This record gives sequence, structure tokens and C-alpha cells, in this order.
Amino acid sequence: MAETLASMRRPKRGRPPRPRESDFVTGEELEDEEEEGYAEAERLAPQRTKRKREASAAAAAAAEDLTLIDIVKHNGRLISHAVKRLVEDYESDPKSVIFQILTMLFEACGARHDIAAKDLDMADVDDIVFKIVDLSRNGLVEDNYNSKRKDLKNFKENLVSFWDTLVLECQNGPLFDDILLQKIKDYVIALSCTPPRVYRQVASLIGLQLVTSFISVAKTLSAQRETTQRQLNAEKKKQSDGPAVESLNKRLSVTHENITYLEELMRKIFSGLFMHRYRDVDPDIRMSCIKSLGIWVVSYPSLFLQDIYLKYLGWTLNDKNAGVRRTSILALQSLYDVDANIPSLGLFTERFYSRMIQLADDIDISVAVSAIGLIKQLLRHQLLSDDDLGPLYDLLIDEPPMIRRAIGELVYDHLIAQNIKTSSGARDVDNESSEVHIGRMLQILREFSDDPVLSSYVIDDIWDDMKAMKDWKCIISMLLDETPLYELTDMDGTNLVRMLRASARKAVGEKIVPATDNKKLSYTKSQKEILETSKSEITNALMKRYPQLLRKYIPDRAKISPLIDMMMLLKLEMYSLKRQEQNFKAAIDCIVDAFFKHGDKDTLRSCIKAIAFCCNKCQADLLDYAGNKLKNLEDELVLKVKTAIKEVEAGDDEYSLLVNLKRLHELQLSKPVKNDGLFEDMYRILSHLREMDNEVKSFLLINMYLEVAWSLHAIGVENPSESSIDGLLSKQSSLFEQLYYFLVVLPTCQKEGRSTTVLSCRVCIITAEMWCLFKKSKYSSTRLEGLAISHNWTLFRSSGNYVNNS
Repeated sequence: MAETLASMRRPKRGRPPRPRESDFVTGEELEDEEEEGYAEAERLAPQRTKRKREASAAAAAAAEDLTLIDIVKHNGRLISHAVKRLVEDYESDPKSVIFQILTMLFEACGARHDIAAKDLDMADVDDIVFKIVDLSRNGLVEDNYNSKRKDLKNFKENLVSFWDTLVLECQNGPLFDDILLQKIKDYVIALSCTPPRVYRQVASLIGLQLVTSFISVAKTLSAQRETTQRQLNAEKKKQSDGPAVESLNKRLSVTHENITYLEELMRKIFSGLFMHRYRDVDPDIRMSCIKSLGIWVVSYPSLFLQDIYLKYLGWTLNDKNAGVRRTSILALQSLYDVDANIPSLGLFTERFYSRMIQLADDIDISVAVSAIGLIKQLLRHQLLSDDDLGPLYDLLIDEPPMIRRAIGELVYDHLIAQNIKTSSGARDVDNESSEVHIGRMLQILREFSDDPVLSSYVIDDIWDDMKAMKDWKCIISMLLDETPLYELTDMDGTNLVRMLRASARKAVGEKIVPATDNKKLSYTKSQKEILETSKSEITNALMKRYPQLLRKYIPDRAKISPLIDMMMLLKLEMYSLKRQEQNFKAAIDCIVDAFFKHGDKDTLRSCIKAIAFCCNKCQADLLDYAGNKLKNLEDELVLKVKTAIKEVEAGDDEYSLLVNLKRLHELQLSKPVKNDGLFEDMYRILSHLREMDNEVKSFLLINMYLEVAWSLHAIGVENPSESSIDGLLSKQSSLFEQLYYFLVVLPTCQKEGRSTTVLSCRVCIITAEMWCLFKKSKYSSTRLEGLAISHNWTLFRSSGNYVNNS
């Protein structure tokens, strides 16, 4: 072959070669070559085509040997061959084919019957069904429908496939002979109304599938009718009469009659089967009925998109079974999803919309989530008013995350994106700026401004849908008043700062609301890369503007704490890579300033955490700068506490001492504070000034306790020095002395009317902590055995009386 092609290929240069005599063949030789070529082609035919033909022949042979029920049970791939054989045999022997099909129907129900063909042909439908029911009473039924046997796992699928294939195969033959399908329809309806549940299950499955298959054929015929009508109209323009017009008229009439015949069959099955089985005691049967009705309405609205059929979807919204309610909602979702259906749904919506809203708070979570999705569709088509949605917004802070998430989608779609459909179609929301969406979000957050936790829930619900919440530059510009489009009130500013922090935490993979399962978050490699990218984007957006934000909001206690928390969400190494060391230092300076300008717990704790984070995550010079700032903060704070103690001893106000003790408390919760004589100063003022405010006493005691705890942690257990042990013993003794005073001595000389609840609780907690810290069993047989204490039960009883009296 290669040589022949090479000899026929034209050379690149020069004249073509002269023809040779061997290149010419006679007619006989040509015929011989053609025969040889056919034989060669047959031999070289693709093996796959041969295998298909062989498999087809084998399938046909197998279908001849098996009964219909065996094919449905075990050999679903033979269904098409078996149905084709039935349709071919129907022309010559219709009674035999009807008997085979009905026999398969009875056997699919599980009835082990002995009904003969002549009995089936002559007897009434009800008589045959009574015999089948008697078999169930006598236990002669095999439940194939609910069987867990492995060889029957495809039984339902094959059964549906058989009846669908039968209808489609008959559409050009016995489907419209008014015998075959009428007979099948009568038996299916009769069996669906029998007491045995398995009979109703199988008959319902078959009857519902028959209607679905009829719809498929009716849609094909409708398309043919439209084509024929167009051809007829075109032909009439050429000539009003003639054989072509007559032929088209006849074809149009036949097609219309066939469609009418199928629709009548659908109505009879609906009235004979569906209207009884949609309220069957078996929820699975009810569910399959409603699911099928939803399919029918969407696929064949010319018949089923009417209130006489739609009302069943509305009624089953009240079904006692959650699965049925959800199936009804899903059917309605597919219905409202088609814009062309909306004009026909006005009365239905008006009648059942209140129930749809109630289902958003259904006891079953899956039903509630589906109902919220349905309400979102109603809002999109402007079939509900805003007044109807009041109860739904309370679900934004509901416990199940799935419900909150669904409500979040609804709120974003309706209130933020305002994605509604009008006569001209859906609104184009892509061109709306992030600032507009953020402004609408802030209007929602105003309802939850008093509670930051509830605000976090709302942000968490809407975060996935709202891209504007990840537009870091826009949020920062709004906080710096650089965008004139939206003017922030003080409340809006607070909510926007909270939203910035919560959104950034979500973007880097942190939880902003308590989880119900308390599982540790785990991410894949690709997810971790996405989170790192988000962290880089946040850092890029904040790097130059962060000091400006901190300076602007340092005086505002509600805003500064969330802003300081942003430091722990940044990639600090990027400050060095981007040559932004000065901005980093400016941010650290602002955080230190905020620490000394505020005394509330949240701000102080945020400052300490942010600076400690920088000390752990920074590199090179920035690490040294952060460490020096922390050391300077410690030194300045210790000096302020000592100065405040002297001022109080001199008779000045206690406010400065209280605020600095709070700062010292927060700092000591995270790290030990080096000081010279501060413990002794706190002990002295507690001993000499017994009339100080109880809150000041409480913070003096807790700071003394933290100093003792850090001292114990520092000396270790194995090789402690004598001087460190002596120092710790002295501090332990001094603290117990003060605790003893407040537990035993103070109650005997308390002034009447002065509340000591806070102080008493703090004293009891510290006493218990000290007992645990220095319990005897921890230090026996060690060099720290001298630190161990045994429980003083007299002291314990005194502490109990102290709490009760206060």
C-alpha cells in the first residue's frame, strides 16, 4: 500500500513520469479488484462495530428466552429489545402482548398469580384485581419494590424505564388504538386503590410515569402540529385548495386528535390515581405524587398550569411529613423559576404565600432552607411585599447555620443587591459600586448596633454573597471619609469598623460566630493558598492607610479595639518586602498610644495582643522595634502605677491608680512584668489605706496574685535558687496576709450599706487559686516543699461566710 502511494505521488521537480502499461487495467481486472477490495474492507472493519452487532444479536436472543419480569428485575439493558419485540408482535397477536404486559404488571406488584390469558381477556378488571388482593391476604406476595436484595437494586429504575420505553415505542403504533393503553390504565388505577401497600407503591410509580411519558409524546406531537400549521399557512398562500392543502389538513387533524387523546388519558390517571394517592398513608407515595406533579406542570403547562392542579401543591405544604413538605416546595421552586409561568400563578400565590412564609421557620431545617429559597423567588418576581418579611429577618440570628445562611442569601438578594425582575428583565447590579452595597448593609446593621455579637451573625450570614464586603480599599476609604457618596454617622462608623474586622477574619479563615460542632477548621492546600492570597490583599490595602485609621479613631473606644485587632490579620513580612517599615512603626506607635489612652478591657487586651503578635511574627529590624516598644510600655506602665500609688497615699484621687492597675492586669495576663518593689508598694497601700474603693482593692489583689504566679513559674522546680525561693515565700506570705484580712477581719467591721460583692468574689477566687497553686501534693519531696500549704478550713469557712454576708 505504501509503495503504491509512493509511486503515484508527484515528484517535487521535473516532469511527471510517463504512464506505464501496467498502470492500465481491463474491465474484468477492475471487477476482480473491486471484489477483493470489498473482502479486504470487510476483513479490516472496526472490531467495535462487529462487537456491537454481536451484542445486539445476543441481547435479542436473550430477550426471547426471558420473561418481562425477569428482564425488569435483573436485565435492564434488555428492556429496549423486549419492548420492540412486544410492539412488533402486537400487530399480529394483540391479546397475547396485552396478557404479557399485564402479567408483568401483576408480578411487579409481587403477586404470584395463576391467571390465564383467556381469564384476563374475558373477566372484568375489578374481578381480576380482587383475585390479586386475595393473594396478598394469603401471603402469596413477593415485595420486590422494598426489597434490599442486591440483585433487585435496579428494580424501580428498570420498571420506570420499561413503561417509558413502551409508551415511546408505541407512539407510532398501538398507543392510539384505544385498547392497549386503556387496558393498562384501568388496571394501574385499580391496583393503586387496593389495600396492600406494595400494590399501591408499584401502581403509583407506573401510573405517574405513564403520565410523564404521555407528556413527552404530547410535546413531540405539539411540535409537529405547529410545523404542520406553518406549512399549511404557507401552502394556503400559494393556493387555497389542492392535494397538498388537503393532506396537511388531514395530518393536522390527526395530530390534534392524538394530542387530545393523550390529554384525556392524563386526566383520567390524575383523577383515578393522583387524587387518591397524594394523601396516601405512605409518605413515599405522597412524595412521588407531588414530585411528579411538579414535573408535569413545568413540562406541560398548557394542561397542568391551572389552579385545579396547582392547589394540590399548596395543600401539601401542610403535610405532616417533612419530606412531603420539602418536595412540594421544590416543585414550586421549579415552577416559579420559569418567567412565563408567573402571570398564571397570581391567584395561587395570593392563596398560599402566607404558608410559604411560615415554612421558613419550619421545625425541619431542610424544609425551612428550601422555603427560604422559594420566598427569595417570590421576592424576585415582586409577588411579596416588604411587610410580609418582618418575621424572616429574626432568623438571621437563628441557631442552625443552614437557616441563617439561606436568610443571608435572601437579605442580600432582596435588600442589598435588590435583584428583582421587571417587565424588562432582571436589574443589572454589576455596575453598582461597592459603596452602594456597603451603605445598604450598614442600614441593616443599624438594627443590631447595640449588640456586636448579633452584628457578627448578620455579617457571617451575608458574607459569602456580598463581594463588597471584601472590597478592602472601599471600606477603608469610607472610614477615612474619602468617598462623598455616603456620609457615615457615628453608629455607621462603628458598624463599618466591626464589619471590616469580621470580614477580614472570615477572609483569612477564622470563625466570627460560635460553631455548633466545635470542630477544628482544616483546609486543603488550595484552600490555604486562597486564604494566604486574601491575607496579602488585606495587607496591601491597609499597609499605607493603617496608621491614618488608627490616628483618626484613637479617641473612639468603640472603634479603636476592632481596628487594632486588624494587626493580627496582616502578613507582617510584606512591610519589609514593600519597603513600608515607617508605616509599620507608625502603626505600632499608635497602638501604644491607644494603650495609655484607654482603660477598658477590650482595647487594652487588643493592644497587648497586637504588640505581642508583632514581637513573634516580625523580621529583623521590625522585630527589634516591636520588642523595644513592648519593653518601654512595661517600664512606663510600672512607673505610672508607682506614681499613682504615691499620689493616692498623698490624698489624691484613685482614678489614675485604678486605670493603670487595669492596664497592668491585662499585661500580666499575657507575660510577666519586671518591676522593682512594685509588689511591696501594692502590699503597703493595701495595708495602710483600708478605705479605698473596693474595685481598686480588687485589682491590687489580682495583680499581686499574678506577680506571685509568674514568680513561681520563673524559678522552676528542679534547680531553684535560695534567694528566689525566699522572695517567693515573702510574696506568698504577704498575699495570704491580705486575703486573711479580707476574709476574716473585714466582715466584722464592715460599714453598713456599702456593697462588697465584687471584692468578696475576687478574694474568694484568688484564695482558691492560691490553694491550688501551692497545694502540698505538688511540692512534696522537692526543694520547693517549703512553699506548700495545707488547707486552712477555718479560712475556708470564713470565705464562705464572707461571700454570703456581702
